[in-house]
Amino acid sequence: MRKVISVIVENEHGVLARIVNLFAGRGYNIESLTVAPIPENNYSRMTIATEGDPEIFEQIAKQLNKLIPVYKVMESDNFIEKEMAMVKFPIDNSLSDIDALARCYNGNISNVSEDYIVVTVIDRAVRIDNFLKGIKKFNPIEIVRSGVSVIDR
Repeated sequence: MRKVISVIVENEHGVLARIVNLFAGRGYNIESLTVAPIPENNYSRMTIATEGDPEIFEQIAKQLNKLIPVYKVMESDNFIEKEMAMVKFPIDNSLSDIDALARCYNGNISNVSEDYIVVTVIDRAVRIDNFLKGIKKFNPIEIVRSGVSVIDR
């Protein structure tokens, strides 16, 4: 079962390591981890995506709530979830075909140089997976993918 949580933590040294160690100690692999400061205060938001047994994950959530630098743990099936991917293609590909495919996945061409086309897409993780499968025929040179970001509805 896939689970995404959002954790608000105090912005201090060692918090990331403590939270990652909590997951590792339970044998959980973190599929995606995104951390960014929250403007105008001393907190950061960590968004963690993982898969596993719901009972063990419930224990992890309880232990997260007990950690001193953790301010709030949010678990929801009602998150709006987005991820980003940037893909670099050789310029000899069809610009219109790549653009059409990117637009199907809430994307666009973000940069064109003499040698490369760079496309950015922003969508749910499963749709990013589908986009990455669909672009293989264009021989991508490089693919960079962000972690998941969520916000409660």
